[in-house]
Amino acid sequence: MPKYLFAFHGGGGMPETEEEGQKAMARWMDWMGGLGDKLVDGGNPVGMSATLTHEGLKDGGGANPLSGWSIVEAESLEAAAELGKGCPILDGGKGTIEIAPVVEM
Repeated sequence: MPKYLFAFHGGGGMPETEEEGQKAMARWMDWMGGLGDKLVDGGNPVGMSATLTHEGLKDGGGANPLSGWSIVEAESLEAAAELGKGCPILDGGKGTIEIAPVVEM
């Protein structure tokens, strides 16, 4: 079955309290748990990225910095998008998921 990379961008930022952090983590774990065997690799959040160009390394991660990633299995891009619809990063319109097929080499 094809695999798809979910590249997470944006989101609500870092929780201000431990309780908010626990609630956010619970939402992520619930979503991931709901994916069942479609979740190939839960991935990880990432720190602030930098962008390497022919001119050198630039801090800040560009216009839409990466905030994390996961890999899922799905029959199609549309099916992968359906799996992503319940992701907490989409809550409140503060984040997005870029979806790309993983090309087997």
